Amino acid sequence: MLVGVGPEPEVESEAGLGECRFRRGRRLVQRTKRMDWKLEGSAQKTESRVLQEHEITLDDPGEDGVSESFQLLQIDVGCEHWEQETLPTGSAAWCSKNVQRKQRHWEKIVAAKKSKRKQEKERRKANRVENSGIYPQHSKRFLRSLIKERLLEAKHSGPRLCIDLSMTNHMSKKELSRLAGQIRRLYGSNKKADRPFWIYLTGFTTDSPLYEECLRMNDGFSSYLLDRTEEDCFSLFPLETLVYLTPDSDHALENVDLNKVYILGGLVDESIQKKVTFQKAQEHSVKTARLPIQEYMVKCQNGKNYHSEILTINQVFDILSTYFETQNWPEALKKGVSSRKGYVLRNSVE
Repeated sequence: MLVGVGPEPEVESEAGLGECRFRRGRRLVQRTKRMDWKLEGSAQKTESRVLQEHEITLDDPGEDGVSESFQLLQIDVGCEHWEQETLPTGSAAWCSKNVQRKQRHWEKIVAAKKSKRKQEKERRKANRVENSGIYPQHSKRFLRSLIKERLLEAKHSGPRLCIDLSMTNHMSKKELSRLAGQIRRLYGSNKKADRPFWIYLTGFTTDSPLYEECLRMNDGFSSYLLDRTEEDCFSLFPLETLVYLTPDSDHALENVDLNKVYILGGLVDESIQKKVTFQKAQEHSVKTARLPIQEYMVKCQNGKNYHSEILTINQVFDILSTYFETQNWPEALKKGVSSRKGYVLRNSVE
C-alpha cells in the first residue's frame, strides 16, 4: 500500500507544472494572435498550427515542453512573415481561376470601350477640322434659337400644314402609338428644314388617348412649336383655301402654294379602309389632291407583287418639304417613297 501511494504526489506535481507551462504557452499564443495580420488565410493557418502545438504539449508535458512551444511559435512567426512577403496582397490572390478569367475578360471589354471612345472622339475632331470652313460650328443654344426663329417666321409667312386628328376615336392603342411616333418624326423633320412649315394639330383634345400617348412617347411634346386646337380643320380655315391630300384623289398636286392650307389625315388604319379621307373631304366640299407618284414613278417587280401609294404622314411631309426647298418632284419623291412600296423613278428604270 505504501509503495503504491508514494509516487502519486510526484505525478500530480508534474501534471501541475505541465499545466502551468501550458497556460504560459497559451498566453503567449493569445498575445501572438493579437498581432495585426494582413492576410486572414495565413492567420487561420497559424492558429491551426498553434492548436497542434497545444495538443503536443498536453501529450508530453515534460520539462522541454515550454522550449518546444517557443520554438514552434518562432517557426510559425517566421513562416507567417515569409507568406506575407511572397503572396500578393488584395482579394485577387484568393480568387478562383474562373473568377480571375472573368476579371481578365471584363478588363479587356473595358479597355476596348475606352479605345473605341477615344477613336470616335478623334474622328469627330478630325471632321470638325475638315468641315470648319464649310459648316461653321455653333453652340446648341444658338441652334435652338435659330430653329425657333425659323418656325416662328413660318407661322407668319410660311406654308401651312394641318393634321386632321378627328378620326382617332376608333383607333386601337397600337395604332395611336404609331400615329404618335409619326407626329414626332414629322416635327423632327420640320425642325431640320431650311424652310419649315407651320403645323396645326386640329381636332386634338387634351383628354384624348392620343394626347396621353404623345406625352408618353415624345419628349418635350408640350413645348412643341405648333398650334393645337380642338376645332375641326374645316371650321378653322376658309374652305376655299383647303386642299386635302389623299391617295384616292384624281388630281395630282402640281405645286406647294403659300396661300393654301394642306391637310393630312391623321389616320393609322390596319384594316385599310379605303377612301376614308377622300369621302370626308367631299362631305365638306373641299378640294383634294394626291402626290404625283404616277406621273414620275413606275411600278417595279418585287417578290410580293405589292404596290401601294399609301404613305405615313411623316413620309408625305418629307416629300412636301423637300419639294418646297428644291422645286423638284423626282428628288422629293425619291426621299419619301421607299422601294418597299413597289415604285421607282422613271429615270432609274430607263
